[in-house]
Amino acid sequence: MAIKVYSTPTCKWCNVLKEHLDSNNIKYVDVDVSKDTKGALEMIKKSGQRAVPVIDIDGNIIVGYDKEYIDKLLDAS
Repeated sequence: MAIKVYSTPTCKWCNVLKEHLDSNNIKYVDVDVSKDTKGALEMIKKSGQRAVPVIDIDGNIIVGYDKEYIDKLLDAS
C-alpha cells in the first residue's frame, strides 16, 4: 500500500490526519507543500486543489480529512 499525505505544518486537519495514521501504525510519505514546490505541483495535478490535506492511497485521492472514507480505503488494502 502506498500512502502519500500532502500537508503544511500549520494545517490543523493535516496534523489530525497524520496523528490518525500514526496512531494506527500506518506508514506514509509526508510532503510539506509549503516547502516542496514539486510536491505542491504534484498535489495540484492529482487533486485539482490547492487546499490541504490531500491524501493519496494507492491512487485514490481524498481532499480534506474524511476519516470514514480513509479508513474504508485502508481496510480494503
